[in-house]
Amino acid sequence: MSIYDFKVTTIEGDEVSLEKYKGKVLLIVNTASKCGFTPQYEGLEALYKKYEDSGFEILGFPSNQFAAQEPGENDEIKEFCKINYGVSFQLFEKSDVRGENAHPLFKYMTKKTTFKGFNQNHPNEKKLNGMLKKNFPKFLEGDSVKWNFTKFLVGRDGNIDSRYEPTTDPSAMSTDIERMLECINENYFPLTDELNNNKEIYTGDDDEEVMNCEGGPCNFVYNDQND
Repeated sequence: MSIYDFKVTTIEGDEVSLEKYKGKVLLIVNTASKCGFTPQYEGLEALYKKYEDSGFEILGFPSNQFAAQEPGENDEIKEFCKINYGVSFQLFEKSDVRGENAHPLFKYMTKKTTFKGFNQNHPNEKKLNGMLKKNFPKFLEGDSVKWNFTKFLVGRDGNIDSRYEPTTDPSAMSTDIERMLECINENYFPLTDELNNNKEIYTGDDDEEVMNCEGGPCNFVYNDQND
């Protein structure tokens, strides 16, 4: 089995088989519009523009499972991404990415990969880890998706090569993508640091008030069905 065995629905409402992407290198990521990591959309779009002509695609799957940070409808999500980050890679309908009701694609990908912890060098690692331990401790169990902007790099054969947690910025993945594309040459340059300047996660007076990229507290909404 590979990812080509799964069907997904685009954000426009069209069902497609992932076999459509056979032979391409894919980056599959779960996203959200009101998260401290939402500015990673900019870095993802930069990766897409840089490598799309070499056979690279990004597939974005919005999800509202993490502190209800993707509350909008599909058309609202698409408009937000286009207006704020110029997203031109393919987005898909809002889906669960963890738990019993997770999309089969994400169940498959998390079974094929291992959660190895967050990048301790990322400026928001301690905030994210601490928030999860306090508010969503079950999220840290096993190899499930832990938070928004977990990324899976898929090779041209449909098999998963690497998994990256939210604390890995898109620009840090260039070498791995180039390795998968087999197209490293002198014309490729590192993405500029400007794309890595994600907005700080809001911490407030209470450590529950985190992960809101708009500078205000996020009201955590916990749903037992999301475990």
